Formats: sequence, C-alpha cells, structure tokens
Amino acid sequence: MANEVLAKAGLYVDELNKIRIADPNITRQTQELKDDCHKFVDRMVEFQGIVNKSIAVSNKLATLVEQEKLKAIGSRNLLESVAKDREMQQQQLHALLLEKKIELERLKVQLNTLKKEEAEQNELIEQFLLQR
Repeated sequence: MANEVLAKAGLYVDELNKIRIADPNITRQTQELKDDCHKFVDRMVEFQGIVNKSIAVSNKLATLVEQEKLKAIGSRNLLESVAKDREMQQQQLHALLLEKKIELERLKVQLNTLKKEEAEQNELIEQFLLQR
C-alpha cells in the first residue's frame, strides 16, 4: 500500500528498496532499449567492416580482371598482327615465286635461242670447214 501511495506521488521503490522518480519497469525497459541500441550499433559497425572488406575485395578483383582483360586484348592484337604479318609474307613469297617463274621462262627462252644460235654457228663452221 505504501508503494501505491508513493506511486500516486510519482515516486517508486526499486528492487534495492531505493526510492526512484521513474517507474522501475520503465527504467528497466529503457535500459534494455539502451543495451539493444548498443548491440545494434556494434552489429552495424561489424557489418560496415564486412561491407568495406567486401568492397575492397571486389575492387581488387575488378583491378585484376581489368589487367587480365588488357592482357587478353594485347594477346589478341599480337595474334592478329602475327596473322597479318604471315599473310603479307605469304603474299611477298607468292610474288617472288611468280617473278622467279617468269625469270625461269625467260632464261629457258634465252637458252633455246642460244642453243639455236650455237647450232647455227656449228653448222656454219662445218660448212666453212667443208668448203675448204
């Protein structure tokens, strides 16, 4: 009954039998809320740390992916360059082969001409020798 009279006056008695201005239930709930808030803040700090680590890992992976992508582009360009060089070299060799074939035909014609000329000269020499 004394508690009721004190409660009407806005005073309360806690578990330690101390007189309080605030209701012990409200004080306890307030303390629980305060503890929950601290736990929440701690969890948020921990979560922020995890997020920061995840972002750092993602950024590092993005950098590595970008480097590998640049290497792949460089390799592809080098491969294309080698293929173009090979094609150009093949065309040059083909042109050289055609030049050599033309030269061979020219030399064959020249050889045949020289053989005919030699035969004619040998014939003239024989006729000259026979006329003597």
